[in-house]
Formats: sequence, structure tokens, C-alpha cells
Amino acid sequence: MLTGVREQLGQALFRRVAGPGGPETRARIHHTPGPRWFAPDRPIRTVHGDASMFIGGLTALLLQSLHPLAMAAVAGHSGFRGDPWGRLQRTSTFLAVTTYGTAADAQEAVDQVRGIHARIRGTTAEGVPYHAADPHLLGWVHAAETDSFLRAHERYGSRPLDAAGYDAYVADTARVAEALGVAAPPRSRAELAERLSAYRPELRATPEALAAARFLLFRPPLPLAVRPFYGGLAANAVTLLPPWARGMLRLPRVPVVEDLAVRPTGHALTRTIRWAMAPGREA
Repeated sequence: MLTGVREQLGQALFRRVAGPGGPETRARIHHTPGPRWFAPDRPIRTVHGDASMFIGGLTALLLQSLHPLAMAAVAGHSGFRGDPWGRLQRTSTFLAVTTYGTAADAQEAVDQVRGIHARIRGTTAEGVPYHAADPHLLGWVHAAETDSFLRAHERYGSRPLDAAGYDAYVADTARVAEALGVAAPPRSRAELAERLSAYRPELRATPEALAAARFLLFRPPLPLAVRPFYGGLAANAVTLLPPWARGMLRLPRVPVVEDLAVRPTGHALTRTIRWAMAPGREA
């Protein structure tokens, strides 16, 4: 009976993350012969293959929204409200291909994203121009994402890495970032922290960012039955945000509740996801 429950839950989660063509895409990514960008023992494979990514991904979206130009591009072009699951599926597929796929497929995925970025441009409500292919803007998106995935894995990962391992993870992600057009991406955790600090003067919670946070945290496009499950993931995603980011997004910290209820729930949920999607569902 438990096997049947696990299979049903695992399939439901996988369909949400990978889309209807997920099984075929997964088979192509993992079983096509050829050289890869990352060897099987690289930290990027450990981090990106863990259930903690469910939490880290939400943290990344919240943090990334604080750059007005990045948020304007998302609000104007990504369709995150009309097709949030489509956006999630495209992002998860890109991460899977570049992390586990052949070098040729990884490069093709990068080329496709670069082509999309080249077409995304516009102006903010204040009249400031933006271009998704801007290396500086890409650098912010990369830094926020890498930091969020790292923090999530450090707290909720089944096999947390040591300090050298997380430095190596940041270095691995730099390989993908450079291919996407990021100039001199950070290659250690210390460099990543410095890069995030350097962006701080540019960040603010625009009305679009606040609206996106409310949508992600309180109005997800999900059936009522699974909203408590998602709510637990979202609450833990908030706890991973840097304190200054939480302040900008008006998400106050409640220490006792977070320490006694939210974090244990995060561990329980990631263990459940890991159980449901095992064995062999790495991405």
C-alpha cells in the first residue's frame, strides 16, 4: 500500500515540476550517451538533485524579485501569473539539462535561453530601460538563485556539503552562468556573498515585487487540498531569505514559531518529497 501511495505522490510531484513530457525528457537527459559539463561526483549534481530545491526555488524567486529591472522583465514577459507551472517546468528542465545532460544538449539549452533573453527588453514604470541579456542583470539573477539553492541544501539537504563542497558548488554554477552571459560570476561562497552585497544599493521592493510575493506565498494556483503542503514549503522559503530581503518584502520574522514549527515542517516535507520521488528521480 505504501508503495502505491509513494508512486502516486511521486508521479503527481513529477508532473507538476517536469510537465506532461517529463518521463521522456528525463530519459533523454540521463541516458543519452556523451560527455557532460559536470562529472557524477560534482557538487552541482548533489545540490540540484535534492528535494531541498523545492524550497530553494521559491526563495530564489522571492529574492530575485527585489531587483526592479529583473522584476519588470518577469512581470512583463514571463507569464508567471497566467502560466506559473509552465515557467516552473521550463526552469526545472533547464537546470536538469545543464546539470545532468550531455554537453551538446546543455549548450543547446543555453543557446535557447540566450535567444529568449535577447528579445526581452522594455522599460519599468519609472521609464528605466531593461534588457534581459544585460550581463549585470543576469549576474543578479544568477547570484540570487545560487545563494538560495545553496542555503536550502545546507539546511534541508539529505547530504549537506562541507565548506569546500559549497565553494565547489558555486564554482560549478559559474560554468552555466558564463555560458548564459554572466560576466565573471562568483566562484566561492565568499565571492557570492560579496556579489550579493554589491547589488544591495540597486534593490527595492517595487509594487510588482510585493504583488509577486503575495501571489507566490498566499495565492498559488493550486487545489485547496494541496495548499497546506505548499504553504509549508513557502513558509520555509521565507525563512531562508536574508533578513534585509525579508524586511523589504514585509515578511516579518517570528522566531519561536519558525524555530519550533516552520523549520521542522520543512525537514518533514523535504523528507516526504525525497521518499515519494525515489528511487532514481534526480530532476
